[in-house]
Amino acid sequence: MKVLWCGALIPYKDDNPAATTPYVTFSIIGINCLVFIYELVYPGGLQKFAFNYGAIPYSIVFLRTVQPISPIVSVFTSMFVHGGFLHIAGNMLYLWIFGDNIEDKIGHFRFIIFYLLCGVVAVYSFAFTDPASTMPMIGASGAIAGVLGAYILLFPRAQVYTIIFLGIFVQIIRLPALIVIGFWAFIQFLNGFFGTVAPTRGGIAWFAHVGGFLFGLLTIKLFMFRVKRGGSWR
Repeated sequence: MKVLWCGALIPYKDDNPAATTPYVTFSIIGINCLVFIYELVYPGGLQKFAFNYGAIPYSIVFLRTVQPISPIVSVFTSMFVHGGFLHIAGNMLYLWIFGDNIEDKIGHFRFIIFYLLCGVVAVYSFAFTDPASTMPMIGASGAIAGVLGAYILLFPRAQVYTIIFLGIFVQIIRLPALIVIGFWAFIQFLNGFFGTVAPTRGGIAWFAHVGGFLFGLLTIKLFMFRVKRGGSWR
């Protein structure tokens, strides 16, 4: 799973302050950064680390252990492995912008569950497109795509400060999240269903983004229930 941004549009902050401190979002960003630092000094380098701890479609679909860890564990470790500075920087930027509001909306513990489930769905969404592949899939973008799906549903009118590249010209404008995330989602679906890059050749795991996004979009309301004093749900 590669960087989330899509060329001409790069968001860098939103005008949607959270009411609570996003401890989980900060922690996830911190863990990803620490893992990446460890990757830089790992014996064998980033490629070896990615193979050992990324999610290999063949392994996780058929439950065949080909790594130092079990296939199920690799589904989770792959969400914290990145292939380079731009990879992790882009993903953490998106999580920084949009993660705090979703965590604020559903609570810290539920956000942990939501984030991990989005990542799991994203990994398998891609793995089932080519279950025989032995190329490891890495990155947090599938899980973060679920956060984007939740955000576009809950805060479609929130203003997002966005850098727009128009040839040699660069401009900063505010756009509704519906447009920024909607454009991103359109690119993912377009490349996922009509792209020509086979999963076995590497590159961007478009279907991981699509799967994570749809899961977040369709399930976020399930994580927003509250308990009344009388014990009934609302």
